[in-house]
Amino acid sequence: MTIFDQIMIGSGVCWTLTYLLIIRRGIMDMSYGMPAAALFANLAWETIYSFVLPHAAPQLIIDRVWFAFDVMILLQYLRFGPVLKRVQRTWTFYLEFILGFALACLLIVFLSDALKDKYGAYAAFGQNLMMSVMFIVMLRERKSVDGQSIYIALFKCLGTLLASIAFYTQTKTYSQSPLMQLLFVAIFVYDILYIVLLYRELKLRRIRPFRRI
Repeated sequence: MTIFDQIMIGSGVCWTLTYLLIIRRGIMDMSYGMPAAALFANLAWETIYSFVLPHAAPQLIIDRVWFAFDVMILLQYLRFGPVLKRVQRTWTFYLEFILGFALACLLIVFLSDALKDKYGAYAAFGQNLMMSVMFIVMLRERKSVDGQSIYIALFKCLGTLLASIAFYTQTKTYSQSPLMQLLFVAIFVYDILYIVLLYRELKLRRIRPFRRI
């Protein structure tokens, strides 16, 4: 097993914990803990690289584990989303998911083809940046900490940081790409910002950040 694989397994473990904690908080808060656009993109990427253009092991195993957890998060989104978003016509909410998921699949496939990126790394880090920004937007717009915890934020940050380190130190093509370097840095900055903002919001609500799992 290469050093790249070892680091990526560490990243996979951190992201798996992130997913599990999101599901747990969703059950406890009767909410969903991943922004809709990020969920659609994640599910699309994992569907493609688990079943359509499957990665080699051990990444394939990680991809399929993530896919299973994202399906659970999707069920929470479909269950609680209409209420939280005050949707009056439920069918439009479900249509939004179908269109969003289909568009995300097409964008990932076309982007990876245009960039000759059979691993989907550009798409993965690109949507990761979107996710990091959307978590901050979700915290501000929802005006609550439902579905969120400091541990979700920390494991999310660490999981992507490890992946960034793996791609920057153990690959030639991606490490020399200015675009990927920008994505590595931008994701980390937004992840740290989210941790700080969530910590402050929890303290303002008199919730002990590290007691809330």
